[in-house]
Amino acid sequence: MASSSSSSAALYRISNLQNHISPLEANNKLRSIVKTSPQVSEALSNGRAVVALESTIISHGMPYPQNLQTAKEVESIVRENGAVPATIAILNGVPCIGLNEEELERLASLGKSVQKTAGRDIAYVVATRGNGATTVSATLFFASMVGIQVFVTGGIGGVHRHANQTMDISSDLTALGRTPIAVISAGVKSILDIPKTLEYLETQEVYVAAYKSDEFPAFFTEKSGCKAPSRVDSPEDCARVIDANKKLNRQAGILFAVPIPKQHSAAGNLIESATQRALTEAREQNVTGNAETPFLLARVNELTGGTSLAANIALVKNNALIGSQIAVALSQLT
Repeated sequence: MASSSSSSAALYRISNLQNHISPLEANNKLRSIVKTSPQVSEALSNGRAVVALESTIISHGMPYPQNLQTAKEVESIVRENGAVPATIAILNGVPCIGLNEEELERLASLGKSVQKTAGRDIAYVVATRGNGATTVSATLFFASMVGIQVFVTGGIGGVHRHANQTMDISSDLTALGRTPIAVISAGVKSILDIPKTLEYLETQEVYVAAYKSDEFPAFFTEKSGCKAPSRVDSPEDCARVIDANKKLNRQAGILFAVPIPKQHSAAGNLIESATQRALTEAREQNVTGNAETPFLLARVNELTGGTSLAANIALVKNNALIGSQIAVALSQLT
């Protein structure tokens, strides 16, 4: 474990990156805090499209080696569509922006032994030189540090069902409210309370739009029964919103909700039934906090015979496709 004085110094350096320093000074300080891959660094320097990717889906979302295969396929989709993938994780206490093949393999094989790292956990994982798989909130933090404007994930966290009793609200929502990055997801996970999540995002001043739809998607299904606050119909539409958000110096983020491909949404009713059963089991077993979502997703996958996992992979790949197109449109615009 690092000494308290060295940990304090590291946190002081991180906090100063957000304050009144020039871009050159910020870049110099970043080199001493995070490790940015040569490919990502070059792309950012040249104004090319870069797409941030979280790593919790690799460590906690599916078993090895399927997680490694999926991670590689998602990165390939990003590259094939003209952008540079930047998978983000903390390895041996070092925040890494863009993983090489060896680092991806290591993260995937370690699996759930890697700490699931939300924004609140970053300082601890760095200080203890641990391994951390970043959630949406932590990925937003690191992507913002290096200037990545587009982030692809499966689904964001949200307000949990029965939150009126548990107060369980994901830090993804507050992170979105203070980080000017566009997140491309399949909405919020259907295990959550979608209407309350949309209300909370509105409170956080996060612009929310459904992609080519008037209805907000529910992760495994195209429709949630909730009207989307706004609608966008092309990567160029999305890019213009991101560009305007930046020029206006707004500090809140953007959520583009992309419906799951039609061919994978047919099993939505089966998955929703399994979700209800898994929620009941979670309450009976007193599974709460950041352990709840991995438990529910694993249990739903068991109850559906793998159907939910296949749908999850399909929607992540689709989000990577759309997200890459948005990132390229943004780079061309700016």
